[in-house]
Amino acid sequence: MSANFHFVLILVGKEKSFIFAFLQIMHKSNTYDVVIVGAGIVGLATAWRILQGRPGLRLAVLDKEARPAAHQTSHNSGVIHSGIYYKPGGSKALNCRRGHAMMVAFCEEHGVPYELCGKVIVATREEERPRLREIYERGLQNGLEGLRLLSAEEVREHEPHVAALEGIWVPQAGIVDYARVAEKLMELIRAAGGVFLGGHALRATFAIPVGRQAERLIHLITSAGELQTRYLITAAGLYADKVVRMTGMEPGMKIIPFRGEYYRLRKEKEYLVNNLIYPVPNPAFPFLGVHYTRMMRGGIEAGPNAVLAFAREGYSRWKVNFSELAETLTYKGFLRLAAKYYRTGIDELHRSYSKRAFVRALQHLIPEVGYEDLQRSGAGVRAQAIAPDGSMINEFVVLEDERIIHVLNAPSPAATSSLSIGQDVADKLFSKMG
Repeated sequence: MSANFHFVLILVGKEKSFIFAFLQIMHKSNTYDVVIVGAGIVGLATAWRILQGRPGLRLAVLDKEARPAAHQTSHNSGVIHSGIYYKPGGSKALNCRRGHAMMVAFCEEHGVPYELCGKVIVATREEERPRLREIYERGLQNGLEGLRLLSAEEVREHEPHVAALEGIWVPQAGIVDYARVAEKLMELIRAAGGVFLGGHALRATFAIPVGRQAERLIHLITSAGELQTRYLITAAGLYADKVVRMTGMEPGMKIIPFRGEYYRLRKEKEYLVNNLIYPVPNPAFPFLGVHYTRMMRGGIEAGPNAVLAFAREGYSRWKVNFSELAETLTYKGFLRLAAKYYRTGIDELHRSYSKRAFVRALQHLIPEVGYEDLQRSGAGVRAQAIAPDGSMINEFVVLEDERIIHVLNAPSPAATSSLSIGQDVADKLFSKMG
């Protein structure tokens, strides 16, 4: 959610009472029990879980875009993640495993196409073998069943064109179109009485006392009007830290955008990939490396890389928002991260602008893939929180106070985990409501 300015109201005496009374009368029809800022899959899942648990609540989901799920939800590889990579007991591991089961059940119940096709994670270099074994052990700790260590020959039984020394078979991994999931969630929210307010970019928030008991409503000023709510939930993705600050809270971290670019295999080369093929990821980063993904809507995508975006919504290599870029380049947390991993950053930037460099990375998995076999496809932007000490925040982060809940850091596997995150946030809200 983008923010350009923040109002401060200074009112005294009778003026203050009059203005508050006026606002209460003028906006009575725009007063909600719950407003959710951000109509990505996490915000929509949260709205649906709330309306399931408390039917009849006046609930609105607002977003600066005219349609729901316009950003991270509709710009990802569409993988149903298994939870194999994440720290046992951490928020990503727990929510991904629970969210996986919830997502499969949701798709079954509501007729959203999906497929648990499985994937292979492969080591292509000797130095990757120990990390591959660590991932396997982590998967067992996270409760995954059916995992198998594969020899090079066994990898080729799943993916005949992959050059691997050894691998892991992960049967829980699958594919789905998360934009379709979001469409179904929006349909269910509306059927339950919730409303979607598109084109409402949040500009400011402040609290106002109303009624005899001086209950404090949260007043929201948006680009398309004003509204009030008893409780506020935000899941603003790429602008999550800015929205947190709008409510007077300090996030303690900054969202840095990393663009992930994809190529698409030409139709005549799709036989090279059966399902999902992943490399052993770099343990220093929360990114999974360039990989091959069969898409639910058809075709094979290759990618993504992970390069610093020059705008929070910088889906193009050529898009620059100088104000947002300056915020990134002057943030001490990013500067510390960049100083530590500048070589990796340069390599990622090179792959962004050089197709040949991108192809070389993909050839580590499938040597037969050639320069002419790949066409540039879409891109997504990952909202990654970075702490002031330069560390990447590798868990989901939720902040809250008496009447506000912020989903601050929810990058991958947030789509897989969305229904689980939504349930947790709904439970926090119900606890506040009593």
